[in-house]
Amino acid sequence: MQNRRFLLKRRPKGDPVPEDFDLVTEDVPSPPAGGFVMRNHYISLDPAQRGWMDDAPSYMPPIPLGDPVRATSVGVVHASDNPDYEVGQWVMGLNGIEEFSSVVPEHFTAKIDPTMVDSPARFLSAMGAVSLTAYFAMMEVAKPKEGEVLCVSGAAGAVGSVVGQIGKIHGCKVIGIAGGPDKCKRLIDDYGFDFAIDYRGKDRHALAKEIAKAAPDGLDIVFENVGGEVMEAEVMNLAHYARVVLCGLISEYNSVEKHGLQGLWRILTQRATIHGFLIMDYADRFPEGGAQIAEWMAEGRMRIDEDIYEGIENAYETFMRLFSGDKDGKLVLKVA
Repeated sequence: MQNRRFLLKRRPKGDPVPEDFDLVTEDVPSPPAGGFVMRNHYISLDPAQRGWMDDAPSYMPPIPLGDPVRATSVGVVHASDNPDYEVGQWVMGLNGIEEFSSVVPEHFTAKIDPTMVDSPARFLSAMGAVSLTAYFAMMEVAKPKEGEVLCVSGAAGAVGSVVGQIGKIHGCKVIGIAGGPDKCKRLIDDYGFDFAIDYRGKDRHALAKEIAKAAPDGLDIVFENVGGEVMEAEVMNLAHYARVVLCGLISEYNSVEKHGLQGLWRILTQRATIHGFLIMDYADRFPEGGAQIAEWMAEGRMRIDEDIYEGIENAYETFMRLFSGDKDGKLVLKVA
């Protein structure tokens, strides 16, 4: 057996291009001391991976050149030097885009039970970091109350769609901002949003006017995944004492020069707060969040979609769907 690995060859400047990566074939590794070899079945593709490719200070160290692109994966123990991880056991952890990973168990390594779900890929979507990001950011930071107005950018994405549904469960009026009529239709038909706004072809002023029509008394909660002019339009519509949860800035990840935020004075005049959110702060509470999401799904109150593509040879093209928006649900690469 061989191990195909998707390596970071050089640091992207702006949009990643195929020449920034290498797909190499190597021997399957032996288990490290006290660890195991994991055969990856499903690999999560997330916007955060773009930030990890830069040689810049962040909440996680940059991906070293020559290493596989860092990614959360779900798979099976292939060989083991650790009695706690037996061959055949299903596990998940922060590994890489590769068919086999050498794993020394750490904070993000966990055993999983695939019989709990209809597909192991659910541990990267419904039971994974994206849904748990939505859950803990909403429940611990935004703290939605019945009757409040919630606006979500990147609303048709893996995080945004769950955020909006949590808002509805808690009695909020939910406005979603997404790209294109098809995604806006999904927000209403599939996820139960009250309003869907297409940002394409609109500057911040036109977008702000549409938000104002949907929320004439202002936005109580803004869940930000996009940044740029979308965030500026939202900030122009803040209600008094609004809470802005800053989860992502995907519109700027490939920008050489960052956009920044115009209209920051609105934070001052509306006495609003901006809270930066990272899911890693809640890693020890993942079972709690996963159990609640599973309950909501069982009750038919929440829908979580995945968009799965096959083959590690398609890693680059699939990864770039994050930035083109050409996906429906949580983006996953199947490699086994």
